[in-house]
Amino acid sequence: MAIKVTRLFDFPYYQMETYNLDKAFTSKTSGEWKSITSKEYIAQANQISRGLINLGVKPNDKIAVISSTNRTEWNICDIGILQTGAQNVPIYPTISEEDYEYVLNHSESIYCFVSDKEVLKKINKIKTKTKLIKIFTFDDIKGEESWNKVLELGKDVSTQIIVEERKDNVKEDDLATLIYTSGTTGKPKGVMLSHKNIVSNILSSKKYVPLDYGNSKALSFLPICHIFERMILYLYQYCGVSIYFAESIEKLTENAQEIKPQVMTAVPRLYEKIYDKIILKGETLTGIKKALFFWAVNLGLRYEPNGANGWWYEKQLSIARKLIFSKWQAALGGELKLMVSGSAPLQPRLTKVFAAAGMPIMEGYGLSETSPVVSVNDQRNNGFRVGTVGKVIEGVEVKIAENGEILVKGSNIMLGYFKDIEKTENVIKNGYFHTGDKGEFDEDGFLKITGRTKEMFKTSGGKYVVPPLLEGELKQSLFIEQVMVIGEGEKMPAALIQPNFEFIREWIDHKKLDIGDSNQDIISSEKVIKRIQKEVDKCNTNFGNWEQIKRFELTPDVWSIEGRHLTPTMKMKREIIKEIYKDLFDKIYRV
Repeated sequence: MAIKVTRLFDFPYYQMETYNLDKAFTSKTSGEWKSITSKEYIAQANQISRGLINLGVKPNDKIAVISSTNRTEWNICDIGILQTGAQNVPIYPTISEEDYEYVLNHSESIYCFVSDKEVLKKINKIKTKTKLIKIFTFDDIKGEESWNKVLELGKDVSTQIIVEERKDNVKEDDLATLIYTSGTTGKPKGVMLSHKNIVSNILSSKKYVPLDYGNSKALSFLPICHIFERMILYLYQYCGVSIYFAESIEKLTENAQEIKPQVMTAVPRLYEKIYDKIILKGETLTGIKKALFFWAVNLGLRYEPNGANGWWYEKQLSIARKLIFSKWQAALGGELKLMVSGSAPLQPRLTKVFAAAGMPIMEGYGLSETSPVVSVNDQRNNGFRVGTVGKVIEGVEVKIAENGEILVKGSNIMLGYFKDIEKTENVIKNGYFHTGDKGEFDEDGFLKITGRTKEMFKTSGGKYVVPPLLEGELKQSLFIEQVMVIGEGEKMPAALIQPNFEFIREWIDHKKLDIGDSNQDIISSEKVIKRIQKEVDKCNTNFGNWEQIKRFELTPDVWSIEGRHLTPTMKMKREIIKEIYKDLFDKIYRV
C-alpha cells in the first residue's frame, strides 16, 4: 500500500518506497562529495530518534538546530526529532548572542545541535542563562560532545518500538516546528507550524516542479532554518530529487559546475550578484565579442514569455542562446532547467534576462506564517508573467482587502505565534491571515505585490510614498547595491544608498578616472555622485513629483547581516539603518 504523507517525517519513507535514491543527500567533506541513500537516511533518523528517547526527550519538548551551512546531518536530525513527537526549533546562525538567548529561552529548548566552532562559541557564552541540558556538534570539536554520541545511544534497535509508538501518536494537526522570524523590528516571533500546515503546502506545490522525478539533482544553499528552503527540501524529497549542499555561497558556481543541478533556489540578492558578475565580465571584453555580449543582454532585457515578442525576436534569441547565453548556463553547470526565487521582490530585468538565457527564475510569494507558498509562477501552460508572483496555488485562498492588503486563508496558515495570543489575534481574523503586504490581481489572475502596508509613509505635506516601489526601481541600476527610501513626516522623500563598490571600481578602471580605491574615496567622488544622480533621475521619471527622490547620501560600508543592516533573509532593518546613518539622515533633513 502506498504511503500517504500527512506528517513531515512521512516524506523519507515515501521517497524510499517510490524512488529509493542512491543519493538522497550529498555534502562535501574534506574536498569529497559524500552521499547517503534513502535507506541510510531513514536508518540514521531512527537512530537519532532512539538516541533522543534514551536522553529522556518527551513529546512536545523543543530541540534547537543551528548550522552555518546546509548539510546532511541537519535533515537527519530534523526527522529524528519529529519522530519522537518533539519539535525542531531551527535558528539562524548569524543572529546575535542576545537573540540566541531570547529564542532558546522563549522556545524552552532543552537540547541543541550546532554545526561548528563559531556557532558553538556564541551558544557557550549564553548557555548558562538557558534551559539547555547539552549541546551536540556536527563537526568533530575537541572537548565537545559530537552528534555521533546521540547516534551511538540509538544503536540499540530494541527501542524502535517506542519510536513507532511516538510516530503513531503524532497527528497532522500537531505542532511540528517553531520558526523564529528574523524580523525587521523588535524581538523574533515564534511562528507555530503544524505538520499539516507544511505538508499541505508541499502537496499543493508539487505540480509546479517541472523536473524528471527520481532523476534530477538540486543544489541547496539558502539557510535551511528559513521555511522557504526547508519546505523546498521536503518537496524535493517528495519528488525524488537528489539534494546536494553547496559548501558556501562563494563556492556556488564551482559546486554547480561539479554536480550540474537541474534546479536551485535563491533570494533575489543572490541572483543580482550573479547577474552583476556576468555583466562585469562582459565589460572586460573588447571588439565584436563585447558587442555580441551586450546585444544578447539587451535582447534578454526585452524578453516576454510565450513568444509574445514575435517570431523575429525568437529567432534572434535562439542565436543569442547559442553564442552567449550558453556560456552563462555553463557557469552554473549547464543543465539548469529552473531557478526559484522568494523572500523579497525580484527585479523584472533579472526575470527577463535569465529566462531569455534559458534559465528561468520562477518567482513566488509567501511568508513564514503561510508555510510559506501562497503563489508561484510556472513557465508551463501560460503560468508565467514577468513582474508578478504568479497565480495562487491550489488549496490556498487570497483576497485583497479594501486598503489593498493581501489576506490569505487555507490549511497552510500557521497555528499562531508561540506564547502570544494577542499578536496572533492581530493578524488572523475570521480565518484570514493579514500579511501586511499590499497587492492586486491582474485580469488573468496573476498576483502582483505593490508594497507593504507598514512601509508606506506620509510626507509632511500629507502625500503617501511607497518605498519598495522606488527601491526596486533604483536597484535595477548596476551602480546601486542597496537603497532605503526615507522621509516619513519630512518635507520630501530621500534615499540612503549603498553603492555597488565592486562594479564602480570596474567602471573607474574602464573610464581611467583618477579616483582612489577605498569605499570612502568612492562615495566622496563628485564623478561617482554625479553618475549615481543620473540613475536617481532616471528612476524619478517613473513616479509622481511628490514621490521622487529629491536628495540622497551614499553610505561608506557594505550593508550586511553582521553589520545589523539586514535580516538573515536579506531584508532591510529600516530603523537600525536609520540609526546607523543618523548623521547622513540629519545631513539631508536637518542641515
